[in-house]
Amino acid sequence: MSLTELINLLGASLCSLEMIEEERGSNKLMQARSILMQVLAVAASLGIFTFPAAAKVLRVCADPDYLPYSNRAGEGFENKIADAVAKALGETVEYTWASYRGGGGFPQFLASTLDAHKCDVVMDIPYGSREELTTRPYYISSYVFVFKKAKQYDVRSMDSPVLRQVKVGFERDTPVENGVKMRGMIPRAVAFDVGDNDGESPATMLKAVESGQVDVMITWQPAIGGFLRDYPDLEVVPVPNDRTLGAPEQYSFPMSMGVREGDEAMKKKLDDVIAQRQAELTSILDESGVKLYTAPSPNSP
Repeated sequence: MSLTELINLLGASLCSLEMIEEERGSNKLMQARSILMQVLAVAASLGIFTFPAAAKVLRVCADPDYLPYSNRAGEGFENKIADAVAKALGETVEYTWASYRGGGGFPQFLASTLDAHKCDVVMDIPYGSREELTTRPYYISSYVFVFKKAKQYDVRSMDSPVLRQVKVGFERDTPVENGVKMRGMIPRAVAFDVGDNDGESPATMLKAVESGQVDVMITWQPAIGGFLRDYPDLEVVPVPNDRTLGAPEQYSFPMSMGVREGDEAMKKKLDDVIAQRQAELTSILDESGVKLYTAPSPNSP
């Protein structure tokens, strides 16, 4: 019996009880009500009344307008990863939208969403982040050099001599900025603030190479992977972690999902999905243009 049918039955029963009260007195009414409640209790215990269970949701925080990562239309690779995870859990995705560009950047985004209990997971965060509890990694990607194929630059690492002879573009507040500063290349370099400016697409960096504003762009591959099919004349080379001299630098990163510190139950659920559905998640990333890399050993040839 549905909830609506139960309500109708109770309404009809109470009307009958009111008639009994008028005809036979309040004692009879109380007895009839008692009998009715006992009948309902027995019916409930026998499972005659069934109520729909509350729908389970995977509460995700994401940027509403930052492709290729995510948008409200569900076109980003984070959206598609979230859909696959929710399906594996038998849940649906429920979003809390907030920009992680602008003042405070990604840390402020986490503080105002995940840490504020407005959601339970973010879909893309470096493994081992000190800001949140992270799942097992589900992909590894890298910063890359991007330049016109026709230039045939011999670019193999941040120490390649040609980088001191050309105009280099890079994103602020990234490991690349530190590497450029360390090598004294800032005077010839052009800094981009795509990660800080709402509404600006990472495709801006590819357009800068195409137009000649910069000769070599160094950026995070997943940020541009979805746009590269529109630029077939561009070469993409991963930035290795090794250096000619000195300690290794890190330009490839394992990426995970992030949950609140202490939420071990959610972490385990997601870890299990990643382990069971890794091939599906990898396929989604590949279709979205995200290039997967295996981090090389430091100082490898």
